[in-house]
Amino acid sequence: MPRSVNAVASRRRRKRIMILAKGYWGSRSKVYTVAKNTVEKGLQYAYRDRKTKKREFRALWIQRINAGARQHGISYSQLIGKLAAKEIGLNRKVLADLAMNHPDAFKAIIDAVK
Repeated sequence: MPRSVNAVASRRRRKRIMILAKGYWGSRSKVYTVAKNTVEKGLQYAYRDRKTKKREFRALWIQRINAGARQHGISYSQLIGKLAAKEIGLNRKVLADLAMNHPDAFKAIIDAVK
């Protein structure tokens, strides 16, 4: 009796890895075993950096808010504390956008909490 192998599934599995490796340099996009390792590592980086991205953006927003607030004579921590006390529910992303692109609106917020 001849040996039975599921070539269709094996080929599909390998092809999926090779498609994900498209654009890699040299054997990373040509040789299956090398491509498999590279793709797996890339997916690990993607998973990790989806979380890191949130962290980095929050830090950027805080820096922008702090810079905008200090132009009006108040620190970031004082501003956030006073916003919470006055129950003004603006998140850091919105505050950073106002500080960068709409300084007059940001000044109005600072005047409201002072």
